[in-house]
Amino acid sequence: MSNDIFFTPREIVSELDRYIIGQNKAKRAVSIALRNRWRRQRVSPDLKDEIAPKNILMIGPTGVGKTEIARRLAKLAQAPFLKVEASKFTEVGYVGRDVESMIRDLTDIAIKMVTDEEKTSVRVKAEELAEERMLDLLLPKPSTNPEEPEADSSSDTRQKLRKLLREGKLDERYVDIEVTSKNLPIQVFSPSGMDEMDMNISDMIGNLFPKKTKQRKVNVPEAMEILIQEEAQKLVDMDNVIKLAIDRVEQSGIIFIDEIDKVAGRESSAGPDVSREGVQRDLLPIIEGCTVNTKHGMVKTDHILFVGAGAFHVSKPSDLIPELQGRFPIRVELEPLTKDDFVNILTKPKNALIKQYIELLNTEDIELVFGDDAITEIAETAQNVNESTENIGARRLHTIMERMLDDISFEAPDMQEEKIIIDANYVKEKIADIVKDRDLSRYIL
Repeated sequence: MSNDIFFTPREIVSELDRYIIGQNKAKRAVSIALRNRWRRQRVSPDLKDEIAPKNILMIGPTGVGKTEIARRLAKLAQAPFLKVEASKFTEVGYVGRDVESMIRDLTDIAIKMVTDEEKTSVRVKAEELAEERMLDLLLPKPSTNPEEPEADSSSDTRQKLRKLLREGKLDERYVDIEVTSKNLPIQVFSPSGMDEMDMNISDMIGNLFPKKTKQRKVNVPEAMEILIQEEAQKLVDMDNVIKLAIDRVEQSGIIFIDEIDKVAGRESSAGPDVSREGVQRDLLPIIEGCTVNTKHGMVKTDHILFVGAGAFHVSKPSDLIPELQGRFPIRVELEPLTKDDFVNILTKPKNALIKQYIELLNTEDIELVFGDDAITEIAETAQNVNESTENIGARRLHTIMERMLDDISFEAPDMQEEKIIIDANYVKEKIADIVKDRDLSRYIL
């Protein structure tokens, strides 16, 4: 995290409250972890490297906000963020992705972040250069001899064109522009644990073929954007970008390991469980701190923050190998969501579900109005279905809302009404049959 960002834990919690309902313990834990990163940047250099991040293990059922807390935290910290599922990894020697690939993916994310930032910082210069190239396309270059009168007239014409271009009066014109066409991706298959070799071979083979260019006829605004991107790319120092990105990964990267409970079971003699403990042992050095080789250089994982999460219905955190348990010193239990939480989730967050549907249908000139009784009914239905079938937390609200608004969403472009009021009766009418029939609700809701 950059030194100029120093949210207090209270401010971090307040920011998370705008998007996530409840779960105050988890919010407090991650806010302290984020603040500690800022604190670590300010301690003496000899002690700075000794302070390890306090990794967090979130325990709670699906759909209560575990992933969302980690994602919003990374956004707040402007940090590279990667979500992986522990169950996707397999012990080295089995077919599947090896655990080091998460560090490579995080590095790629950081490089894109830093590249975009650098492009933004050089955009003014890139716009100037792109404007000159655009004028060259609109008006061929004049004679190089300044003595010739046509050179002066061409210069005047160029200035007039520049004025028209800046005023947007040439936006309807089309120009032929040369763009580089991407080579087809080459897939190289190699044994598990050889991801890095894959990338290097793909790059080498890709570089053997010359880059092709093709002519495109596009309007002036689109051509300007293409030229600005090309010029910005030339102005960006990629060596410096890679250096900054690796530093950002090492100092402020966040990796969210979901479904960590799926690899928590002890070894069994046969079947798919055979590599569970092996995955834990492969995760251990990454979380403890090691150096991973990526195509951009070596990346140290000592100060990356790892957030583990799992429902732990079948297994318990104590089923993880002791060394891995020790690497997640902060344990946070997330509470199951209540009816009141569902009401708040539907209405209060900045990205609340009700607001999303209102805005979506507003694009079709339909005003959707939800009564308080309708919101209460939706919340009660979500809670009842969660209790009687599988508890999938707030995700149940998405399925209920989709099912309830299915007809309106389909008919919206042809509807004559401008205002539709959703009340409790409407909600009951649309989903009552499914709620009554428990067997059917298992498949639809």
